[in-house]
Amino acid sequence: MEDLQIVARGDDGQVRTLVDRVSLTLQRGEVLGLIGESGAGKSTIGLAALAYTRPGCEIAGGHIVFDGTDSLTLSRGERRRLRGRRIGYVAQSAAASFNPAKQLDTQVCETPVRLGMLSGAQARAEAATLYAELGLPSPLSFGRRYPHQVSGGQLQRAMAAMAMACRPDILVLDEPTTALDVTTQIEVLAALKKLVRNHGTAALYITHDLAVVAQIAQRILVLRHGRLVEVGETGQILHRPEQEYTRRLVAAREAADTIMHAAAEADEAILSLRGIDAQYGRLPVLKSVDLDVRRGETMAVVGESGSGKSTLARVICGLPPTGTGSMRFTGKVLPPRFRERGRDALRRIQMVYQMPDVALNPHQTILQTIGRPLAFYFGLKPAAVRERVADLLRMVELPLEFAARKPGQLSGGQKQRICIARALAAEPELMICDEVTSALDPLVADEILALLQRVQEKTGVSYLFITHDLGTVRRIADRVTVMLRGEVVAQGPLAEVFAPPYHPYTELLLTSVPEMRTDWLDSALQRRSERALAVA
Repeated sequence: MEDLQIVARGDDGQVRTLVDRVSLTLQRGEVLGLIGESGAGKSTIGLAALAYTRPGCEIAGGHIVFDGTDSLTLSRGERRRLRGRRIGYVAQSAAASFNPAKQLDTQVCETPVRLGMLSGAQARAEAATLYAELGLPSPLSFGRRYPHQVSGGQLQRAMAAMAMACRPDILVLDEPTTALDVTTQIEVLAALKKLVRNHGTAALYITHDLAVVAQIAQRILVLRHGRLVEVGETGQILHRPEQEYTRRLVAAREAADTIMHAAAEADEAILSLRGIDAQYGRLPVLKSVDLDVRRGETMAVVGESGSGKSTLARVICGLPPTGTGSMRFTGKVLPPRFRERGRDALRRIQMVYQMPDVALNPHQTILQTIGRPLAFYFGLKPAAVRERVADLLRMVELPLEFAARKPGQLSGGQKQRICIARALAAEPELMICDEVTSALDPLVADEILALLQRVQEKTGVSYLFITHDLGTVRRIADRVTVMLRGEVVAQGPLAEVFAPPYHPYTELLLTSVPEMRTDWLDSALQRRSERALAVA
């Protein structure tokens, strides 16, 4: 890519530069990491590698030369034949990328069959080979499953198989492990590294986690506000960064491994769960869960994908599934279904979701979004709503003029602040934060965590903080609950649970957090292998 410039044109005709004259080279078989905060242009550059831009965006200048040909000079049909066949794409959310109504094989095999490269039988055989190479279970029959029948990590690897079905020369990997827990992340990282190495495939690896990209990339390119900040060998960027912004990114990642939150002193339980069981159909998800959240504290709930964290949040909110056991909130029985709860009980427990893009109505202004709970719970009139929305925007440290904007005009971190403001509008006593920073880059995530702590100090709200990021747990939690396959395996003050002697699963979580060493992944996999042999 040479002097690449990509712009977005708004409905009002205003032109905004997303990528500002960025140049980069990718050699055959090389992995280049693209690092930067939300809005830096990472994903826009990744899509441009496929000679593609999102609706409303256009390539305004520069060249994208692939294998000697400028992709921008190709016809629309030629560009379409390039995508999938010679340049593959792995998105951040496999769950959102697969069609839930079709078997995996149908989707993995679609491109090589449609392009006439393989017959249906040949494509299925090739898919089974890729499943085996990616460490997926029962590779000969795996493809007959539907997306909802496999775990998040398995689905992410299936997406890698789909991207590799035509044996492309380049893979664009757009945050492929961001939404995964640390133990699953290792498996996916190892599978991707093996795939790239075995096939000599070049890759653009887009991420905001320096420790993750260090395990797979030979070089790292740092972006900010659509501009190139720094590019260099992985070791140089990690240990000898030249630019101040890069040094800030490295420092933020190092701090996440060392900060330990000072526990608050609180005795009164605002929420008490005893013997909570829950199931989907006949499948048990929660098994005899006991948990207390004290007034004014942050209780973190950690565990791998499928451990029951989000199901626990749904049970507390009165959403399906329902089960057995007892729940008490501020000393009173909490009915298991939200329809059985009064308006005041609903108001006092609020949820902040992982993906603000899904949680916010794109057609409503921020004033309408934050104003709805104010009118619903407190019956405020329009003038009072506007005044209170202004107070809430100040609380989450956003400009007052944002009230007239819609979500599409905000960055990821700004949208998450709006979700927090909407929850605070109800004046809750307990906020359930479900992976609220997992999709954010480290600097923005750090700002959101600091904001939540300031809000807690000001309002005394309690947090149940669901996350798979142990750095986040260290930063914000007073106490921690560790879950495995629906059961609580460790619980207590953060300093006790995260100190030896560990529960074996807690130790596995702690040793699965990537470190900013280029050899960390290989050594972690070696430790896992030795542990498995010792158990055997």
